[in-house]
Amino acid sequence: MKQPIHLWDAWHPKEREAFLYIPLLALGLTLISELFNHKAFTDGPSSFWQFVTENPIAFLVNVFLVLVTLAPAFFFRRRMFWCALVSVVWLMGGAVNGFILLNRMTPFTVADLTVFQTGIDTLPNYLSTPYIILLVGAILLVLAGLVFLFWKGPRSTASGRRRLMTGTAALAVSSALLAGSWTLAFHLGQLSHVFSNLAFAYEDYGFSYCFLQTWLNRGIHQPSRYSAQEMSRIREMIEADTPAADPQTDVNVVFVQLESFIDPAEIQGLELSEDAVPTWTALTEEYSTGYLTVPVVGAGTANTEYEVLTGMSTRLFGPGEYPYQTRLTDQTVESVAYNLKENGYATHAIHNHRATFYGRNDVYANLGFDDFTALEYMPKVQLTPKNWAKDAILTSQIGKALDATPDQPDLVFTVSVQGHGKYPTEQVLENPAITVTACPEGTNRNALEYYVNQVHEMDAFLRNLLNMLSQREERTILVLYGDHLPALDLEGRNMSSRSLYKTEYVIWDNFHLEKADEDLCAYQLAAAALNRIGITTGVMNAFQQFCREESTYASDLLKLQYDALYGKNYLHGGASPYEPTDMQMGMAPITVSSIVQQGEEIWYVLGENFSPYCQVTIEGRRLDAEYITPRLIRLTEDPETDNPGDLQIQVVDKHNEILSDTE
Repeated sequence: MKQPIHLWDAWHPKEREAFLYIPLLALGLTLISELFNHKAFTDGPSSFWQFVTENPIAFLVNVFLVLVTLAPAFFFRRRMFWCALVSVVWLMGGAVNGFILLNRMTPFTVADLTVFQTGIDTLPNYLSTPYIILLVGAILLVLAGLVFLFWKGPRSTASGRRRLMTGTAALAVSSALLAGSWTLAFHLGQLSHVFSNLAFAYEDYGFSYCFLQTWLNRGIHQPSRYSAQEMSRIREMIEADTPAADPQTDVNVVFVQLESFIDPAEIQGLELSEDAVPTWTALTEEYSTGYLTVPVVGAGTANTEYEVLTGMSTRLFGPGEYPYQTRLTDQTVESVAYNLKENGYATHAIHNHRATFYGRNDVYANLGFDDFTALEYMPKVQLTPKNWAKDAILTSQIGKALDATPDQPDLVFTVSVQGHGKYPTEQVLENPAITVTACPEGTNRNALEYYVNQVHEMDAFLRNLLNMLSQREERTILVLYGDHLPALDLEGRNMSSRSLYKTEYVIWDNFHLEKADEDLCAYQLAAAALNRIGITTGVMNAFQQFCREESTYASDLLKLQYDALYGKNYLHGGASPYEPTDMQMGMAPITVSSIVQQGEEIWYVLGENFSPYCQVTIEGRRLDAEYITPRLIRLTEDPETDNPGDLQIQVVDKHNEILSDTE
């Protein structure tokens, strides 16, 4: 008769050792992750020790979270391999979080994984080629080590029954420890599921816990009292509050979202050789302006953009979530573009960076844009020392958009990129136009000087843009604003606004609108601008224009967003009234007019709207081509045809993915 196996007997010496070293491994991994999370390797350990000593239960929650992921090792024969694999994942997550925090002011979240390719593409803007080679080499070495460990590493000799009992016990104990510490931490106020400030939450609650929350806590949860009757009440309230309007639909509406743009005078303790943004300074004195509360700091351009375009708050979504990635890839929603289209407007989007960044080449069609001109559709641009496109190119692109549809008023929504970090901590500008004479404690002078000179050039772009718009015989309203503060290690006390979430905006016009200064949230900005010209089209637009003083404003905003994105669309009879546009890439089609041979080995393709990202093919065969001008491409191999209709011009991104082509 078989004797029953008692639990303690199942824990032979190897199991008992594992019950010691696996918790120690969890502790070690958590310590290293938190050192990265609190930038202890660059800024010193004070923030790390403050977290451990002031929030010890929260720290234990992070340890036990890691422990729960290590506990399944007891189920497997290759226990050491599992521990190594899980350790690599946690260490890589912690290291990536630390790297991101050094280059922007928001931490690593699950949402960043949805834009993984975008992050890889922009890596050269943050690391030099030798560092990238070392990084790739290190990753390959780690992967090789894992493969070797799987193939040749030690294996448990315990029977399947013993491993099942041991694994079950380990998982039960670690889960119980996690549940108990989690409950206690919430009871003591050391943890919260509400992240009003993502960066501060990571510091206060720990990397493992916060990263998990960015995975579990996504979307918008159904509000209380959400029903068809409640949405009907909100609609009736909006209709009652909205006055009769006399829309001015002959006014062009131009938005320019300025990357990381603030007036350097807003930074307390920063002294410059001269005003870095004289155009901006003059605008704020003459035209409507105020602080703009944005949802992000140091990064997250797409979320400010989303708020301005839709009138919705991204803070109602999960922490660190990008609605562009989680909702708008496959559904439409009310936007300023759709609202203006209802008033006869042509709608254009412009961005002097890659079309696929944040999925804009897909998302903009679901926001109502007729065409989208990205970097791949622009003439050759000048680059900053950190390889971002300079904003000077945007003046001609905005003018081109206004000219593209002469029989219609235009919406031109423009997103700039020149002010983007990382800002170099070494001297890279030999003769800067603006020099820093004093800077706040804890900031880097070289980084600040680089930044203010980029902002200075962006201000020159604004001056040229204003000159161009002023010379046109068209009434125009221009909305300028910064998408977020720059990643310059600033704190709230460094800012005149006392907040890291406040930039500024200006609403310029050339037909003498009255100056009306007020502070706004990003999701209120477009509605405020359209209200200046009497356009009240759209439920969300009218809600933001006329219901901000209602006592139920915050709860109604939540219900409106939920209904449109996750609910039953009660507001519109059960289905979205907006259809995706058949969006054209580029404002004008690429055409080929002729092929001209010069000598024996050179051919020129003549046409319109070529760009450096164009490639020439014939019957699927790619020709060796060189971009010369928007009207000229040089070929160094025989196209074997004189008929321009035989050639196909494809616009490709940096990965050689086709964005569009001629028919």
